[in-house]
Amino acid sequence: QVQLVESGGGLVQAGGSLRLSCAASGRTFSAYTMGWFRQAPGKEREFVAAHIRSAYTTYYADSVKGRFTISRDNAKNTVYLQMNSLKPEDTAVYYCAAAQSVSSSSVYLSPTYNYWGQGTQVTVSS
Repeated sequence: QVQLVESGGGLVQAGGSLRLSCAASGRTFSAYTMGWFRQAPGKEREFVAAHIRSAYTTYYADSVKGRFTISRDNAKNTVYLQMNSLKPEDTAVYYCAAAQSVSSSSVYLSPTYNYWGQGTQVTVSS
């Protein structure tokens, strides 16, 4: 069982930056692939970024490539999402998720992930 708690959301102006954190419980954090998803009002949850557990490979949605960076600190059981050059369309609730087993195709899919945080709101004003 893994429990995930996000923090770091808030209100920021367009062009600004935020760093989200996701703290995980448990002693096997390094064994999980960690991902970030987001859901805007009236829209489906969408993939943002993922960090593969062992290969240290990262994946990004096209909409955030070059602006967002996912990283992890296994010693602190924490995954981060650094968000730069934020746009109003980045406004959403951001969720952290953990997966035990992923492939290069399934990493983008929310059913792949076994555990989810409660979400943190990010609002970007124009």
